[in-house]
Amino acid sequence: MRQERLRRALSAAGLAAALALAGTAAHGAPAAAAAGVTLLPGAPPARVVAVIGAGTPQVAAKVDPAAAVFRADAGLAALGRRIFFDARLSEPRGQSCAGCHDPARAFSPTLSPAALQGPGVPQGSRPGRFSLRNAPSLLYVRYVPRRHFYQDDDALQPVPFGGLFADGRADTLAEQARGPLFDPNEMNNGSPAALLRKVNRTELAPALAARFGAAVRHDPERLVRALGEALQAYLQSDEMAPFSSRFDDYLRRGTPLSAQEQRGLALFKSPDKGNCMSCHTLSDTARRPERSLFTDFGYDAIAVPRNRALPANRDARHFDNGLCDSARRLRWPEPTQWCGYLRTPGLRNVAVRQRLMHNGVFGSLRDAVAFYNTRSTDPRRWYHGAPTFDDVPAAYRANINVNSMPMNRPPGMAPALSEQDVDDIVAFLRALTDAPYVGAMPPAAGTRAAAATVPAPAPARP
Repeated sequence: MRQERLRRALSAAGLAAALALAGTAAHGAPAAAAAGVTLLPGAPPARVVAVIGAGTPQVAAKVDPAAAVFRADAGLAALGRRIFFDARLSEPRGQSCAGCHDPARAFSPTLSPAALQGPGVPQGSRPGRFSLRNAPSLLYVRYVPRRHFYQDDDALQPVPFGGLFADGRADTLAEQARGPLFDPNEMNNGSPAALLRKVNRTELAPALAARFGAAVRHDPERLVRALGEALQAYLQSDEMAPFSSRFDDYLRRGTPLSAQEQRGLALFKSPDKGNCMSCHTLSDTARRPERSLFTDFGYDAIAVPRNRALPANRDARHFDNGLCDSARRLRWPEPTQWCGYLRTPGLRNVAVRQRLMHNGVFGSLRDAVAFYNTRSTDPRRWYHGAPTFDDVPAAYRANINVNSMPMNRPPGMAPALSEQDVDDIVAFLRALTDAPYVGAMPPAAGTRAAAATVPAPAPARP
């Protein structure tokens, strides 16, 4: 898979991009080789062999999430939890972090009726304003490493991993907190100074001052950093990594999966069938569930269909180009080679989500699995009757993954998976649901009867 990703990038950006990237790495290697960088809390520093662009490290070894050690600061995590559920920190008041990351739905969105029937992404603090992307679950987010490049032995060049948000624009959970706080479509705070005034009118202010010093009540940037550090402590707490699914029982104690779930697991792993494991990594022979987070933290360009109900997509010229926007800011060589790439999400608790993919285009887990299976063999089924990708600008379509199974088959060819295979994979994915959220899953019966084309939700109200 790594080699396929590089091949797509090289074909898109050309040999000049490859040479530029290689030159940057080679130039940075002598100075950086002796340095180390901590990519996960508590993990040993990774050896840096090069620096890409404006400071993104290339590391010598693959990052192991199981090496992370989370040293709980109970007081700071408790403060972060208070902040997470405080609905007074939006403008207007009423929207907390939990408003888009519902603890009853595995910290993923429970959508309002307007959002569910409309764009399929969370509504912000203002009526009629919706997030530009679907909100991920925050469970297990503590294992996402910081941004870095890594090169497999068989890869032509290093590729990016890690970072928060689908486009990797935040490097840490503390930094990530700034996004929703100041996004006009989410919590809508106009500035750090406006947020400081708001916090100073609550009992959070003395609690933050006691922890971070009196300056947080006067310095807007210090306040924002303090909020981020507290939220980070909460998101890194054990509460946010329960590992209580039936799959975890299977790993730890050998509790059997059902026959259908076992078939789904085999298809999920098979490079000739689902090939899901090539990006959504797992280790079903390891008792430690941290080795089965169902993501490699890498990036891929799979070209999900355009969600025409997203307000931003009313403009036909608007596209969410993903990683390349961050690549420009980070001064990676030839940033357009990453247009269309989005970070591979983890699949734990995916079965409780009301809408799926970064743009909320799918309304069922079965549709999402079926899309991977027939995107290439029957593209008109997914792209609103068009024969090719409709949510990636034509200039960047060469970046799209057309090499990996099962997305490498030409139109008209039989898909890699049968309808029963798709159902079996869905059954396995349901086994990844942590115990408290099993009741939030839709019924398992009738999965094959789920909608077989891109849903056409009603246009969102302006």
